[in-house]
Amino acid sequence: MKINKWIYRLVIVVFSGLLLGGMSCSSKSYGKKVKEPFTGSKYQSNNKWFRATGKGSSIKDNIARSKADLDAKTLLGGQLNTTIKKVADQYLGQTENADAADVADKFQVLAREVMNTDMADLRKIGEEKFYDGEKYTVFIAYEIKKNAMFRYLKKQAKTSAILNDKERKSIEEMIDKELEKLDADE
Repeated sequence: MKINKWIYRLVIVVFSGLLLGGMSCSSKSYGKKVKEPFTGSKYQSNNKWFRATGKGSSIKDNIARSKADLDAKTLLGGQLNTTIKKVADQYLGQTENADAADVADKFQVLAREVMNTDMADLRKIGEEKFYDGEKYTVFIAYEIKKNAMFRYLKKQAKTSAILNDKERKSIEEMIDKELEKLDADE
């Protein structure tokens, strides 16, 4: 019986030690917290704007800027792609059209073509450059007004050679519904 009590106490002491040791490890310092430029709700996407920030570092300032620019535009492109897919999926769910899947696919192709050539109404809302004696770090923030992007998509749909009249009409209706939602939010 004494051995069981002794083992029981030993297990409690060991478990407590591990628990306290684990807690002290989890509170280890990772370093000083740094506030980077272009953080906060002003630089986050919302119901009216697509927004993204990018960061790039290099020993050459033009390369650091290019990296930051690419980072921000890649994030914007991802947001646009996600929104386009969402709109296309909603269209597929709401329509009884037999060609709905083909129209949704062509809408996504059209959107990718637009993103690969030009992001409509892209605005730089900030750029900051830092030099620490060894390398440059550049931060860039961009935004695109959502309704301007959809209006540009609609314009591209009207002139696209990959769409027939029925597909063009369906895509324009899809974009019009999305524009109505955006205008209602304003």
